[in-house]
Amino acid sequence: MKRLLTALLVAPAIAFGAGAALHLDKAPDVQNDNAALQSGAKTFVNYCMNCHGASYLRYNRLTELGLSEQQVKDHLLFTADKIGEQMRIAARPAEQKAWFGATPPDLTLVARSRASGDGSGADWLYTYLRSFYVDEKRPTGWNNTIFENVGMPHVLWQLQGVQILNQDHQLELKTPGTLTPAEYNKTVADLVGFMVWAAEPEAGFRKQLGFGVLVFLAVLFGFAYKMKKNYWKDIK
Repeated sequence: MKRLLTALLVAPAIAFGAGAALHLDKAPDVQNDNAALQSGAKTFVNYCMNCHGASYLRYNRLTELGLSEQQVKDHLLFTADKIGEQMRIAARPAEQKAWFGATPPDLTLVARSRASGDGSGADWLYTYLRSFYVDEKRPTGWNNTIFENVGMPHVLWQLQGVQILNQDHQLELKTPGTLTPAEYNKTVADLVGFMVWAAEPEAGFRKQLGFGVLVFLAVLFGFAYKMKKNYWKDIK
């Protein structure tokens, strides 16, 4: 029984630790869309944080997505008492290890750790979360075309619906979920976008700073070039 629970509940550690070298769909870039990132944070807190934490991130950083502290407290602060606390799950790591045999991995940096030569970590996550299908041979009843024989259950199946793998080995939606395919893709894109942001909240500032440095160097080069011409104008 303990081995079965381990297979069912610690599966995310396996799912995010490996993957097949397959075609990855391009994840939409929503890093400049605070509404999308807020939606992704909501999905992450409601679905992912049942087993996984994002302990390298504090709840008060969510205000950088355009939310007020009160909004964070009212809608996203489920596993802590104070907004300055880390985004940890309620269960303690030692308890999870005792229950499941291993501790589910922290997902703060998963969007960076999944990057490979086949695509970005965002591409892998976006494809993975849309590629579950029913497989009665698996302990959880689910499998995934990106990660064969994955142990992780499809936690978003009520939103997406039930997919099957048809005779052509293509994914086919058998039973619709509460969202249309387009709506589900948008939900996953927002979730992945939030995970990308969580992995490096300073990425936007870093890019802006880099652009500013390049502009400064270009202006400095112009002055330096004019100075050089003026300095050597009488020398032939």
